[in-house]
Amino acid sequence: MAAGRRVVAAAALAAKEYGLGVTPGGGQVVLPAEVAEAKLFIQQARFDVPALPAAVRPSADRGLAQLANLLDRLAPPDSVEHAADALIRVIGIKEPLPSQPPSLARGAAVYREQCAACHGEAGRGDGPKAGSLKGPPPANLADPAVMGGTSLLEIYRKIAIGVPGTAMPEFAADLSEEDRWAVAAYVATLQYGGSATTATFAAVRRQIDSALATRSEQIAFGAYLTFEQVETDVRARNAGLASELEAAFDALRTHVRRGDTQELAAIRQRLLGGLEHAERVIVDRPSAMSLFVSSFFLLVREGFEAILIVAALMTFLARAGASEQRRHVARGAWVAVLASLVTWALVELLFRVTPGQRGAIEGFTMLLAAAVLFYVSYWLLSKIEAAKWTAFVKNKVQSALSSGSGRALSAVAFLAVYREGFETILFYKALFSSGGSGGTAPVLAGIAAGAVGLVAVYVVINQLGLRVAMKPFFAVTGVMLYYMAFVFAGKGVAELQEGGVVGLTVVAGVPRIPVLGIYPTLESLVLQGLLVILAVVALAWAMKQSSRRASTTA
Repeated sequence: MAAGRRVVAAAALAAKEYGLGVTPGGGQVVLPAEVAEAKLFIQQARFDVPALPAAVRPSADRGLAQLANLLDRLAPPDSVEHAADALIRVIGIKEPLPSQPPSLARGAAVYREQCAACHGEAGRGDGPKAGSLKGPPPANLADPAVMGGTSLLEIYRKIAIGVPGTAMPEFAADLSEEDRWAVAAYVATLQYGGSATTATFAAVRRQIDSALATRSEQIAFGAYLTFEQVETDVRARNAGLASELEAAFDALRTHVRRGDTQELAAIRQRLLGGLEHAERVIVDRPSAMSLFVSSFFLLVREGFEAILIVAALMTFLARAGASEQRRHVARGAWVAVLASLVTWALVELLFRVTPGQRGAIEGFTMLLAAAVLFYVSYWLLSKIEAAKWTAFVKNKVQSALSSGSGRALSAVAFLAVYREGFETILFYKALFSSGGSGGTAPVLAGIAAGAVGLVAVYVVINQLGLRVAMKPFFAVTGVMLYYMAFVFAGKGVAELQEGGVVGLTVVAGVPRIPVLGIYPTLESLVLQGLLVILAVVALAWAMKQSSRRASTTA
């Protein structure tokens, strides 16, 4: 049994290495080292033929001789692969699949014990023993150019039987099957860096493209084995999505060799779309620190503006000799706070009575929040001058005073504070949605810290009146709000895609940066691109207006 597995592994690896070393039509060597390695694999396999069962020994010997002949003649890689597949069928042994997804933690431990001395801690081939080894230096396992087209099954096979002509030994006798799969899974992540889960998804996508490019069932199968490392997590959160991906991988293995171009393109898009959904499900949650900072900034920004307006109203009333009217301002502000709490309760009720549409509602909430955030960030930049802000508030007070009604003053305070309250509700609902169940604590902590900050702001404003450095405050918070608008735009589209309201078209080559709300989908990128264009136009307009005012003043 062990000899048969070694022959099967050697034949498959020989076909793979040979395919990398010659032109698609054969007859010309492009990478001599790969062809030489393929021949060594065949030579190594022939030493195991005497240990095979008597019934398959002659056929296996003929099959290996045929492979050796094809390699000597520089035959097309397709014919070598077909011959290797035929030999594997003759021997009748399949590699045992892991009963459960390999443990990356165990793989890392085995790697440190058995591999790091040669390949280095990060897999770059720079271990302490690397310089003293005979033959070729250890492979750089962190280099995508070296490992990009290598499937998990191929890594497993090399660990099991070693690589002839190099210092890489066989570990089949030293490591259990479970440990070999574990270290193979860990090695597959080294080329990507970052979290193991993110690296696993990146590896799956790359293997899918490799399987389609080479029409290889083996690489397609390896892609599924790699996906199995995260399948349990995906199934725990979305069983339907996990089943859909299983069916898509099965379609890939079934049709990759003989399917037409259009059919394979549809399978690829189906797989990439499903993997994008799956990665969002188990990876894309903002960090606790980013949620805390966003929450803190939101409350301080919105609360500061409300306090500033109320303080301005009170100050102008005192200067106008109408101090007795300040009670109307206070009344309007407190009614606005009460109305904001009622609005929050109604929003929560809406989410509770529509659980089936929760994802879509969260998506629309994020997009609405993005639109309001973008407007507010521009509005802040347009009011960045303290004199302009003072004139804005003074105009509102004078209009209310000229009406001679206390209700008018209450209305000014109510509208100013309630606008901030409504924006705060909208923004926090979007923030809670983006953070998921694990994001509640940091958002609440940000609210608590922001409340303490607002108390400090209120005390400072009471001491300084309106002599507050509003220009830097508006500049910083304007940029922060635009950042959040950009993030909410991407995440809002993502939520709508999860709910099936918006389509999902994967754009190859675009990085995934969840902290910025950037996802490799056409729909989200178009909306975020529009936000960037609008931001550039808004800044250009603000600069033009500022230049015009400067010229007029001069």
